[in-house]
Amino acid sequence: MGILSGNPKDEPLHYGEVYSTWSYLLAGKGMASAYQTMLSHSGDGDLKKMLEEAIRLCKQEEAQIEEILKENGIGLPPSPPDRPEACVYDIPAGARFMDPEVAAKLAGDLAAGLVGCSTIMGQCIREDIAGMFGQFHTQKAALGVKVLRMNKEKGWLIPPPLHLHKSDNC
Repeated sequence: MGILSGNPKDEPLHYGEVYSTWSYLLAGKGMASAYQTMLSHSGDGDLKKMLEEAIRLCKQEEAQIEEILKENGIGLPPSPPDRPEACVYDIPAGARFMDPEVAAKLAGDLAAGLVGCSTIMGQCIREDIAGMFGQFHTQKAALGVKVLRMNKEKGWLIPPPLHLHKSDNC
């Protein structure tokens, strides 16, 4: 197999892996920053815990991806500054994101992240990169289930029209 044999870390990244990991990192940094802002808008304790877990996951992913990009001589995308904490009651009601909106955004981001991880895994030729995104996928899926359960329990989930099968005898 030549250049693609041996330790995967010794293999060069192909352009798709470079672009995908760099883009994923940029998006993750933006999401972590947005979740920090959403923490200030949230009043629900359970939602705050989910946002904190999402931030923690983003930071873990960021560290892993940055290490790989640095090892391969690839410049890193810019990092937005950490957001200051604010009291939810200092934000006017008309300017504040409501808890169901924040929860829906988090759920949507997790779903998009699953697709992103799967896409990158599918284009990888380096096993270590594919495995890393497989790990990210699993972590996002686990958090996604928690967010779904929370949304259902709090009555925040807005389902699409439900298909109820009607009997032919009606």
